[in-house]
Amino acid sequence: MAYDLEEQEKLDAIKAWWARYGTLLLSAATAVVVAWGGWSGWKAYQTYRANQAMGYFEALEDAARLGGADSAARIKAAVNTLREDYPHTGYAGRGVLIAANALAEQKDVDGARQQLEWLAAQDKQPALQPVARLRLAGLLLDQKQYDAALAQLNNPPAPFAALFADRRGDILAAQGKRDEARAAWQQAIDGLGTNNPLTQVVQLKLDALTGA
Repeated sequence: MAYDLEEQEKLDAIKAWWARYGTLLLSAATAVVVAWGGWSGWKAYQTYRANQAMGYFEALEDAARLGGADSAARIKAAVNTLREDYPHTGYAGRGVLIAANALAEQKDVDGARQQLEWLAAQDKQPALQPVARLRLAGLLLDQKQYDAALAQLNNPPAPFAALFADRRGDILAAQGKRDEARAAWQQAIDGLGTNNPLTQVVQLKLDALTGA
């Protein structure tokens, strides 16, 4: 079928546009497809790694819960894998806290301390790092390593300031620094507020110190 002049001009314009932009358009479309495939592949890989980390975490939980003669070895194997292979996942931080608690209950204080020291140094675990610092300070207090314990309580995150102050009071009291302990516990009470159940516990310590 023959084209009239107007249709031929339109066809020529389309051909000219395609000749100018067609390669660019195809390249852009290809890039989109490749990027989408890469993103989908990355998400699948992340899901795969998360499932692997969850498997080690569950093995750690089982070892901590069931106990047994070889539980400490199984706990350490699972938590070390989480630390080394999946350090930035939530499973790693949570696993370290479970492992530290289980090892402490088994009187493996050095093992518990190693786990807490690792998590206390992880800036990329902002939700769990302060918990590790708090627990590590308590463990060091039990070992009478007062300066090291206090060092863990420097620059507390705002949501943990009262809890850090309470633990600081415990350490200072153990050192015989009564005035400083009193100030720390009062800071803890002020930060906790009257409705917090922990406030009564801290107040009892403060009263006992005052009456000593």
